Formats: sequence, structure tokens, C-alpha cells
Amino acid sequence: MSVFIWEGKNRRNELQKGEMEAPNLDAVRNNLGRLRITPSKIKPKPKDLFANLSFLQPSVKEKDVILFARQFSTMIDAGLPIVQCLEILYAQQDNKSFKRILKEIKEAVESGSTLAEALKKYPKEFDDLFVNMIAAGEAGGILDTILRRLAGYMEKASKLKKQVKGAMTYPAITLVIAVIVVAVILVFVIPVFQQMFADFGSELPVFTQMVVGASNFVKSKILYIIISLGLLGFAFRKFYRTNKGRQLVDNLALKAPVFGILIRKVAVAKFSRTMGTMLTSGVAILEALDIVARTAGNKTIESAVYNVRSGISEGRTMADPLAESGVFPSMVCQMIAVGESTGALDAMLEKIADFYDDEVDQAVENLTSMIEPFMLLFLGVTIGGLVIAMYLPIFKMAGAIS
Repeated sequence: MSVFIWEGKNRRNELQKGEMEAPNLDAVRNNLGRLRITPSKIKPKPKDLFANLSFLQPSVKEKDVILFARQFSTMIDAGLPIVQCLEILYAQQDNKSFKRILKEIKEAVESGSTLAEALKKYPKEFDDLFVNMIAAGEAGGILDTILRRLAGYMEKASKLKKQVKGAMTYPAITLVIAVIVVAVILVFVIPVFQQMFADFGSELPVFTQMVVGASNFVKSKILYIIISLGLLGFAFRKFYRTNKGRQLVDNLALKAPVFGILIRKVAVAKFSRTMGTMLTSGVAILEALDIVARTAGNKTIESAVYNVRSGISEGRTMADPLAESGVFPSMVCQMIAVGESTGALDAMLEKIADFYDDEVDQAVENLTSMIEPFMLLFLGVTIGGLVIAMYLPIFKMAGAIS
């Protein structure tokens, strides 16, 4: 089918315009006639020259999928058929990439596929968690409820991600600025002072000589330094992509002195929220654990969850393998044990997730307040030290003259 742009007047002689998908111009005229619109202009919509160049198309953001789930849930709850919901969502979508995806999903559903099967073709936009929960909602006849839960889960997960990024952004930006400032001083400023001191012929202080030596080294080896850093980053990336490399790095991240506590709390909150949402939605526990493991984002957590899955398939509880992993706090394991014994595991997991969301808030706040003075001290010592090194010879010469 093609897309046509039309203009026309309705029964009240008001000018209206829009887009319509139809096989040909006659079909557009017939459809407009049924809507009691007299068309004055109908023409094919111009094709986007860059439509086939994926890197030039806008990416589908998490907020687009959250809004999609929210609106879809509302329309399903109002009693609209799935295809009509998808048609409305497609028509009002501004993101071109997501608009194309929604169109293809609608066509797949119209041709007989389930909504879950149609969504599964787009793993970047709709992950395993989303697809499996939609499948459970379709099977149980509670698609509106599932979509509402998905939107709530994604909003909380997005908030958690933003909190962690916010905690990391300040020190990262400060460190980058410090490196740039130090590099500019060493490469451009110190050589000017060095030439000025050389004209006086006096011997430089030891500290100044050390800074001048560092400046000469950086200036002469700057290209090699950049290449070495690039190769080091490439080697680390290749190493991290291996199973052993990722296992080692992720394990070290969990044991890191300051950031390790935050990473562990984020992992527990994500595990509890995802697992609780899936169990509440009717997804089988083994399937839920498999999805949680694959979306953990940390190899150590992933291995622990797979061990839990193996234990449950052998008849064990969830709490015991979690406690044996050493990754999850004992309080979490005890609460899960209580949830299993009372038959309210999904509700208990939601409580754990809410508790650890608050813990992450507090951890981020503590981390930020702790990092600030250290970063200021680092900047003061580094840049202040360079400034002192430049002015020491001047003080020395002023003392000699007096």
C-alpha cells in the first residue's frame, strides 16, 4: 500500500488535510467520501530519500516505548480492538523509525500473527521481558493490565538508570576537564615559561624542572600517547567481549570500594523489580528467571540467577541458591524465603524492589556528596601544583634581585 496526502472540505465547509494509506487514488476518494469529505487535492506522499539509511534515522528511545505501552493500555481498557489501537498509535507517532515499526506490527497482526509474535521481530525496541509479558497478557486476556504494568516497570527502571548516570556524570566531566586543562598547560603554557626562564640563564627549582620534563615528554610523545590510549581502549573492549573478560570485569565492579556498593544495590533492585513484575503477570518462574538472567547486565549476577534457575528445576527453593551465590544480601534472601513460604513471592519481590530503589537514591546522594570534595581537591592539587611550578622561578629571581 501507498501513503497519500489529501486536502478537502467536510460538510461544514471546513478545510481539512491529512494522510491516508490506500492501494490507489480511487480508494482514497472512496474512503474520504465515506467520511463525507470532498477532496480538492490528493497526491502520493514523497518518499524519504534517507529512509533506507538506518544511521540517519532517529533512534527509538525508551520514553517512546513507555508512552506506547501507556496509550495502548488505555485504548485496550476502553474496548478498542488491537488493530485499531495500533492504527491510532501509528497515525500519531512523530518518530519516523518507530512509526515504520508500528506500521509493520499492525500489518503483521492483521495478517494473523499475535501481538507478541509481531513485537518479537524488533528485539532492540521490545526486549524478551516485554514480549513474554505481552504473550502472557494475550493468553490470560489481561493485555491492558500487562501493558500498564510494563509501562510502570519501565518508568521505574528508567528512573533508576538516570540516577546512576547522574552519579557518574559529575566525576566523569570533572576528570575530562582536568585532563584537558593539564594537557593544555603542559603542551602550550609551560614551553613559553621555559623559554623565558632560559633567557635569564638561572637554574630552575627542582619542582619546576620536573614539570618542564613532563611537558617536554608530553609534547614530544603526544601522538604516541594518543595511539597507546586508543589501542588500550580497543584491547579492553575486545577483552570485555569475551566470556572470561566480562566475568572478571563485572566481578571486580561489584567488589569496587565505592561504586561496587551502588552497582550491587542497582542489580538487586533490577532483579527484584523484573522478577516481581513477570511473576505478577503470570510468566512461569523458570522462564522468568531465564529472561532476568539475560537482562541482568552483569555476568556475575547472570551466573547467580542461572544457578537459582538450575536449583529450582531440581526442586530447591529460590532463596537457598541466592544465598550461596554471595552476591545478594542476606536480608534479600530471607525476605524471598518468607515470600516463598507464604505464597506471596511476587508481592515480596516488589517490596524488595521498592526498598532498594530508596537505597539507590540514598547511595547516589552519598556518593555525590563524597566525590565532590575529592574532585575539588584533585583539581586544586593538580592545577595549583602546575601554577606553583611556573611561578617558583619568578619568586626565586625576585629574591635574588632584592
